[in-house]
Amino acid sequence: MAFIDMRLHSNTLKKAEEVYMVMPENAAGKVPVLYLLHGLSDDCSIWMRRTSIERYVREMELAVVMPNGGRSFYTDMQNGENYFTYIKDELPTKLSSMFNISQKREDTYIAGLSMGGYGAFKLALSDPGKFSLAASLSGAVDIVSISNRFSAYNEEGKREFEVMFGDMNNLSGSKHDLFYLLEKNINQGVQLPYLYQCCGTEDYLYQDNIKFRDFAVSKGVQLDYEEGPGEHSWDFWDKWIQNVLERIKKLHK
Repeated sequence: MAFIDMRLHSNTLKKAEEVYMVMPENAAGKVPVLYLLHGLSDDCSIWMRRTSIERYVREMELAVVMPNGGRSFYTDMQNGENYFTYIKDELPTKLSSMFNISQKREDTYIAGLSMGGYGAFKLALSDPGKFSLAASLSGAVDIVSISNRFSAYNEEGKREFEVMFGDMNNLSGSKHDLFYLLEKNINQGVQLPYLYQCCGTEDYLYQDNIKFRDFAVSKGVQLDYEEGPGEHSWDFWDKWIQNVLERIKKLHK
């Protein structure tokens, strides 16, 4: 595997942004790709520093792209940068022009932890024709509940969410609400990506994840849900990202 640390100018973000990537060196043909998203307090380097992701994908002929998402919740922010558009549209186009990366739906996967789990589901449910698998590890899947908790904690938390999402009173039922996006796709008869969700039973986001799981099941969604002992920690994510990769292997046979 080749490890690549690059800085690309983004027209969407209007700045250069760092991207980490691991890439098969001798793959034949177009390479499938996993976009792997970080959490709220981290950056594009964290999956390489805290897990063995490069070793896990070594025999898979799979590229792994780890972009920066700032503290954006992978959203086109109300007052800030458009990380949603950058990661969904601009970055895949740029990378496919530079590397032998496939842009086919069946070859494109997305996953993330915490904020990145929310981002993975949001990107996939907003454009289900782009991704064949989306995985959320300990995801911040109930953005309305989380924003309410942040806002109740202090004024700074409230302001940060308003910068990202605008008026908090309009968050429920909006394009930022995973429950709304899921139901909208179901009502429109859209083919959903393979959805994988996992969370530790000691994680502070566990109840939010149970709520999303139960909602998906009530709507007849074929959600692949798993849970096990674990907190909101890298011990959990390093183990469970391997389950995500096993799903990708099965899809890519």
